[in-house]
Amino acid sequence: SNRTCWNLYKTPPKRVSQRKRMHLEDAYANFLTRYPTYSRTAALDTLRATEYGRLDNQRQVYLDYTGGSLYAESQLQKHMELLRNGVFGNPHSVNPASAATTEHVERTRRSVLRYFNASPDDYIAIFTLNATGALKLVGESYPFAPGGRYLLSFDNHNSVNGIREFARAKGATSDYAPLVPPQLRLDRSKLDSLLDLADPMQDNLFAYPAQSNFSGVKHPLDLVGQAQSKGWDVLLDAAAFVPTSRLDLAAVQPDFVTVSFYKMFGYPTGVGALLVRRAVLEKLKRPWFAGGTVNFVSVQARAHELAPNEAAFEDGTLNYLSIPAVEIGLSHIEAIGLDIVNERVRCLTGWLLDELVALRHSNGRPMVRVYGPVTTESRGGTVTLNFYDPEGHLLDYRRVEELALNEGISFRTGCFCNPGAGEIAEGLTKEEIQEAIDEGPGVTLQSFQKLLRHRGHKSAGSIRVSFGLATNFADAHRFRESAASFGDQSSHAIGEVPFDIDACRHTRDGS
Repeated sequence: SNRTCWNLYKTPPKRVSQRKRMHLEDAYANFLTRYPTYSRTAALDTLRATEYGRLDNQRQVYLDYTGGSLYAESQLQKHMELLRNGVFGNPHSVNPASAATTEHVERTRRSVLRYFNASPDDYIAIFTLNATGALKLVGESYPFAPGGRYLLSFDNHNSVNGIREFARAKGATSDYAPLVPPQLRLDRSKLDSLLDLADPMQDNLFAYPAQSNFSGVKHPLDLVGQAQSKGWDVLLDAAAFVPTSRLDLAAVQPDFVTVSFYKMFGYPTGVGALLVRRAVLEKLKRPWFAGGTVNFVSVQARAHELAPNEAAFEDGTLNYLSIPAVEIGLSHIEAIGLDIVNERVRCLTGWLLDELVALRHSNGRPMVRVYGPVTTESRGGTVTLNFYDPEGHLLDYRRVEELALNEGISFRTGCFCNPGAGEIAEGLTKEEIQEAIDEGPGVTLQSFQKLLRHRGHKSAGSIRVSFGLATNFADAHRFRESAASFGDQSSHAIGEVPFDIDACRHTRDGS
């Protein structure tokens, strides 16, 4: 029914022009002929109206699910009810309030393992602030040493890139596995050669994302077993993958898995997890100890004894009032079913890619460049792009974002903390990057962007649109219409960007 696409408009129909209604209805009907399986996801439209109605009430188009998902109203209600009816204290004690907290924390820990089908005999779950906190735990605790190696893909979040500093400090060798443009998938031949360099007698760590937070590419999970068979421990960054795809840790068993729960179901923020395979747990050696991580410590004897298992890695007091909300969020996602979310995201992503690639200026030149695959094969719901004027000149992605704000459309711009994928996507050279560095200390994304503009029409950033469990067709259509409005527009015509990227603030008076 065309009624489905009208969830965006909860205000009286008279506030929406008849022409606009007919245009959307026609577009939706055409969409269903191209992606008929979308009709099987109609339950998500009911969910949108009941759990995420604030989107339509405020006429907001939210397209930044890779940055963070949205929470459902029922998640908040259930968590507030739990807090309202309970008495919860610091868990580092055995009094009744502490015991109540410990019970909820441990129940949530079990629910995390169960959700990822990870047997407690095979994995432990360590609560962290977020996926970055989980990655830092691995980096600082992994036994890098001379003769050992750290291998990562060009396509990685900065929190994974940052582990190379731990490897370097301990004398291990770091290598990057390249991507193949324009699809930005891993070069399997070169990756195989790099994996062959491991000395099985040393400690070697291979890190890569299950899904790119830049291009949406889903990198093969079979790399886990392949790398392990060649003497590597494997760190799988699953933060961008698990919001719309099932990760079964009985079927594939990375040694380390990192997630942020707000990316899965929006609430709570400030809680993530590191899942560690018990077979490698003893390899991790913490460089310090803290409150809550020790069973014994002495000042005079300068001695300490770390607590066993996850307790040794959970520094200080956990975010114990928020952790029970993780179990509520997991139950919410399980009740919806990831398969239906995945199919909706696939259909919307495929349609938007089709539409963006087809956009042309009146002189026939393409309006949009998409970074990564332009089909839905082995990719998720993240679409990264830039706009170009009729002469092929780059439109400033920051100005595009500002204009979208006026339409109530939220997406993300910048480099998304994934410089490697961006460098390959835009064809940036090592010499261009080094030139920016050589200009002196204080290089920023803004100064680098200016340098690139002087040298041509490359970009140091882009626009990222991403779909999730509450997205509907009207959202995708609104972005498509906004994108089409740049037809035959020059940089001069759309105006200058009044945004200070260094300070992350607007520079116009009153803005």
